[in-house]
Amino acid sequence: MSVMLRLDRSLLVFLAACFLLVLVGFVLSGKESPQIPPAEKVKGVCWVAGDSVIIDNFADLNRIGANWISQTPFGWQQHHNSPSIRLETQHVLWGETDSGIRETTLLARKAGLKTMLKPHIWLTQANGKWRSDIVMDNEGDWQSWFTSYEAFILHYAKLAEQLQIDALCIGTELHLTATIRPDAWKKIISEVRKVYSGDLTYAANFYKEYEDITFWDDLDYIGVQGYFPLTYKMKPEVTDLESGWRDHKRVMRNLSKKYNKEIYFTELGYRNSEDAAVDPWTWPGQMSAGRRVVCDATQDKCYQAFFQSLWDESWFGGVFIWKWFHQTYRYNDPDFIAEKEERRERRKQSNPDWNVLIDFSPQGKPAEQTIQRFFSVAE
Repeated sequence: MSVMLRLDRSLLVFLAACFLLVLVGFVLSGKESPQIPPAEKVKGVCWVAGDSVIIDNFADLNRIGANWISQTPFGWQQHHNSPSIRLETQHVLWGETDSGIRETTLLARKAGLKTMLKPHIWLTQANGKWRSDIVMDNEGDWQSWFTSYEAFILHYAKLAEQLQIDALCIGTELHLTATIRPDAWKKIISEVRKVYSGDLTYAANFYKEYEDITFWDDLDYIGVQGYFPLTYKMKPEVTDLESGWRDHKRVMRNLSKKYNKEIYFTELGYRNSEDAAVDPWTWPGQMSAGRRVVCDATQDKCYQAFFQSLWDESWFGGVFIWKWFHQTYRYNDPDFIAEKEERRERRKQSNPDWNVLIDFSPQGKPAEQTIQRFFSVAE
């Protein structure tokens, strides 16, 4: 038995020595242990709320390689200086109700998609103002507005936690409130973190806002509404648009480095018009008749330039495409389709300047194929 023990010990020593030699050789060779691959980029769309949703509505997103959707309920504020926000969870589009958000989230998850909840403020009597212009007239109104906003966003934070929604955008394009009262926003972020455990961001306007936000450290990543002007040209080439991205890229790269956070486009969209890259934020209904020139090719080139300029940047985390309409079972009903086309024709005849062909959606246009090409590339 003593001989066997000596042999066992000798064998153990031999095996240990071999292990050490292999380990030393591995280290000296300069090889590193396998690295954890980076997280997949957000390949998202801004989901348009409808009157119902079924699992089949997500098939097109699976087809193009999308992996996220964002959902947008609204808080209703009368004027830009009104100190209260009305939370409405019933008398709105079904997809904007709590039950609609719940059903959409669950079905999206079943389809393999993650979700971001992105509440917006809507001014019911804007009078030429935008939510970026929201500002109060006195200290009392400021206190009331933030109390009202906190109640509004906490409602959706609790809903997001209940539904295990992956990300929450705590505000969208609220420029003056965010830059004048950053400490109030820090407090809101702190309160949201008490009830919601997912990732947080804020959707800052591309113009005079995202660089001025001082509470990015309190959030998980930097959100930008990516409607940057890229050129003054009608029907530009892709090279023109790529040139237009250069300065914007430099600023965003520096901001990402400053805060050590990735930047996501919480929205990015282009009209299918000749001037889509001149002022990408302009709604088709606000365009003059002379500008209503349909150009699917320009929309497509805008997306090509975006992907070729930003998609491979390490600091760029992904995008939500504005916007994506889903089709419920009604859209497969021939009678409904005929009725819809008849309504469109009547509207066009009553307003010759109205062009139903200009909109932001890339669906069924060359831009959709470009999005699919980049969304589907393995990372």
